[in-house]
Amino acid sequence: MKKISYSGYRFPPEIIRRAIWLYLRFTLSLRDVEDLLSERGIAVSYETIRRWVNHFGPLIAADLRKRRPKPHTTWHLDEVYLKIDGRMVYLWRAVDAEGEVLEVLVQAKRDKHAALKLMRKLLKKYGFVPDLLITDDLRSYRAASRDLGIAKRHQRGRWRNNRAENSHQPTRRRERKMQGFKSRGSAQRFLSTHAAVYNTFYVQRHLTWARTHRAFRAAAMNTWRMAVAAA
Repeated sequence: MKKISYSGYRFPPEIIRRAIWLYLRFTLSLRDVEDLLSERGIAVSYETIRRWVNHFGPLIAADLRKRRPKPHTTWHLDEVYLKIDGRMVYLWRAVDAEGEVLEVLVQAKRDKHAALKLMRKLLKKYGFVPDLLITDDLRSYRAASRDLGIAKRHQRGRWRNNRAENSHQPTRRRERKMQGFKSRGSAQRFLSTHAAVYNTFYVQRHLTWARTHRAFRAAAMNTWRMAVAAA
């Protein structure tokens, strides 16, 4: 895969990569990352870190997504509201049965058109129709699945969709830490990048032995290092 070029930047690639990893991997603000780097004797402003994340983050996320295996064939779809610049918008999210974030989409409405846009993007992105599509009781999902000819694979039920509803929690934590998103575009860019990093490091720790967890964590870090490797 094509490696990232860090040429033209005053700071070494190792510092840039560390700053981006800290910000995307943990629930930290830009100023938190600035303080952590300062403790190690690295004087860099939070605005510089913001520019690094905005520039390199999508490139790293695209590389990480290419390295992910094929997702589970059961998909869960859900939507929650976001308040951006005083207006209510909706964050549509799709996850598979193992909690992998398949797609996030910030849209202005909560209707059939929005549901269709999410479903079409998912089908085009992964190239196959899921065996099972689980949603809540929002009628927009039923209408969209009927238009796409996959109504027989669609199941509805509030309690059956806990997997998707729980997947919104990391976003809510980041939203509070960032004191809200400033625009729909910036929210879409950040959440798409964050989802790719989240998938890489996501391990259901309570279901694994400590030795297995350490092995998964080491594999995740190795994947990250390959994705951010300099050209």
